[in-house]
This record gives sequence, structure tokens and C-alpha cells, in this order.
Amino acid sequence: MKFNRRGFIGTGMAATAVVGAPMLMAEGKPRVVVVGGGAGGATAARYIARDSKGAIDVTLVEPSRSYYTCFFSNLYIGGFREMASLAHSYGKLASETGVNVVHDWAIGIDRDARTATLAGGAVLPYDRLVLSPGIDFVEDAVPGWDIRQQNRMPHAYKAGSQTELLKAQIEAMPQGGTFAMVAPPNPFRCPPGPYERVSMVAHLLKEKNPTAKILIADPKNSFSKMALFQEAWGRYYDGMIDWIGPDFGGGDVSVNAEDMTLTIDGEVTKVDVCNVIPAMKAGRICALAGITEGNWAPVIGHTMQSRIDQNIHVLGDASAQGDMPKSGFAANSQAKVAAMAIRGALTGSKVFPAKFSNTCWSLLATEDGVKVGATYEATDEKIAKVDGFVSQTGENTEMRRATYEESLGWYAGITSDIFG
Repeated sequence: MKFNRRGFIGTGMAATAVVGAPMLMAEGKPRVVVVGGGAGGATAARYIARDSKGAIDVTLVEPSRSYYTCFFSNLYIGGFREMASLAHSYGKLASETGVNVVHDWAIGIDRDARTATLAGGAVLPYDRLVLSPGIDFVEDAVPGWDIRQQNRMPHAYKAGSQTELLKAQIEAMPQGGTFAMVAPPNPFRCPPGPYERVSMVAHLLKEKNPTAKILIADPKNSFSKMALFQEAWGRYYDGMIDWIGPDFGGGDVSVNAEDMTLTIDGEVTKVDVCNVIPAMKAGRICALAGITEGNWAPVIGHTMQSRIDQNIHVLGDASAQGDMPKSGFAANSQAKVAAMAIRGALTGSKVFPAKFSNTCWSLLATEDGVKVGATYEATDEKIAKVDGFVSQTGENTEMRRATYEESLGWYAGITSDIFG
């Protein structure tokens, strides 16, 4: 039996009705519940449902009806994309694969009973649970900032309204004003992300506010594609960007959202926009499930199963898996490995050795794209890097344009692979 689209958009009491009916009709089928509808969760749900050909009942729990990709959101800030181009719905995922999409929050996991409880009151039994909740922020990671200050000092590291708010603040800066960023410590979502964002902010300011300044307080001595970013900053935005690493106080930072000040190593600076990107941790549902060690959820690389509960698989940003960066591409790659392992466990289908890949593209200026990536394999200890590549400084215009165009093709391809 197929469900019409109205059956996939319930919340609260409606969500209980949506998940109740398929449970009865799917009696006898193994049940998979996926929490989180981003690059990891939506991919896993799609591949499990599609490739099991109806043999597994799959429910995807995701509160948002439109998912905005964090990857490529910096291009919106720079003026290279519209916000609508980052939005993706779950209609095709539901209609084409039979995934039961429930728009609600997962608020509890009972590992003994193998159930997930939703805010609307529904209780979902599972044979396997997939958690792909993305990131949350470490409390008090930046003195003076917590989630209550996110409208004054946006993080914009969960794409959507925060991204739009940050861009609006940048566009409203006074001429000659100061944009500040507090960069996060390792590990964090999308290692090149803060520095691509700086490039896109600089591109926007160069057009609209050319005397503005950008200040980056960074607790790290180095960062992904550092030479490429610094080469571009000198070439395109000379004199605009000041990066302050830990040797000069970049790790000793506090903010005051009311006064709009940034304090670096005791020196107070008045700023006009402050993008605070705090230290990160696995999405809260992982801690509620009791599968975290420290800030992240450790997994077995061969299957993406939790090392604490092997009926649970953890994907993407939330997982502690080894060498892979926390990125949308990585989550999508890990989801396919997990989907294959889950199908094998629940239906007896063949499971092949786990292999993974990742590429992270960054835009530096108009049609100037760079990338870094690698392939990986699972070992008993971790997901281990096999080989890698990175763009080089000094590349010609044609190569950089080709890299940028490659990134556009990748975005179209991966979002289709995730959402249908």
C-alpha cells in the first residue's frame, strides 16, 4: 500500500497516526528507524528502502520539512547562490522508495526495548536504529556566548535561517566596519568551511563595503587548505583579512553580545558582526541514547555500528570513526556502507568490504574553486585514509574554473542521490 503525501507531514498527534498504521501493515518485516534527514540519514533511509525492495520497513524522523544543506551555504553568503537552491524536501524520498517520513523530534532512545520516542508522543520500535543528527555545540565553549546569543552573534553552522541572518548582518554593516569570526577547535563540521566563509564574506564586502575589515580568532595553528586560502586572501582581498592564530591569542577569546565586542588575549575590539562558531559535539540524541564517549559517538568502521550498542549505527558528523573529516560527502559515503550492513543483517543480502571517499570543495572568488579529498577503508581500529589529493597553489585560471564547475556538478549529483 502506498501513502499519499499528506501522510508524511504529520507532527504531534498526527505523527502518531502516521507511524501507527504502517507498523500494523509491516508486521513481520524488520524495522529500521533513522533519526536525522541530512546527508547521512536521508541517504541511509533511501538506500535501505530502495535496495531491500520493500523487505524492510523504514521510518525517517526529521523535524524540518525542508532541509537546507550546510555544504554550499557559504556560496549564498558570497552571492553565488540563492537560498532556495539549498532547500530540499522529502517528497520524492517518500514517494519513490516508500520511506515513511515523520516530521517530528526524537527525544529519547530506549536501547533495551529498542524504541525511539518522539516529541509528539509516538514510540517507534526498531530492529536497527540509525542516528545521523549532525552537530550540537559544546556549552560554554566560547565565554560570553551560548545559544541564546545566536541572533546577535550567529553561528550559521546549521544552514537555513541562521545563514540568512548572518548575510543580512554583513550587508547592513557600516562602511569600514569590522566582521569578526571566532573559529572552532578541531574536530568540527566541514574543516574548510570557516575559511571558505571568510572568502565569501570578503567577496561580498569587496563589492559592497571595500574598506571593511575581517578579523579571525582561531585556536588552531593551521587549518584545511591553509596555503590555498591565504594565497587567495592575498590575491583577491589584500589588506582586508587578519587571521590571529593561537600564538597571538586566537585561543584566548571571549565575546559580549550586548556590547558587540570580541576580546582576544585581553584586548577588547568593537565589531559590527560577530560569527561565533563554537566547539562542536554529536547531536543531542546520541548522548540521550548513551552511546557517546566524550563529545562524539565511536563506531566500528566496517559497518558504522556504535561500539557501545551494535543495534545502532551512527553516521556523519556525530560519529567518531577515524580519519574521515566531518562533511556531507563523508556522511553520504558512510550511509551507503551502513545501509549495506543493515540490509545484510536483516535480510541476509551480501555485504561487501567497506570503502569510503570524500571531497571538499571551496570557492575562493568568482570561478576560483579548490578541493581536497581522499579515499578510505575500514580497519578493525578505525576508518583509515588510503590516499588523498589537494589543489595546489599557483594553479591557472582554467583549472580553478574547472574545479568550480566540478563542484556544481557534484552538488547536483549528491543532492539527487540523497533526496531523489
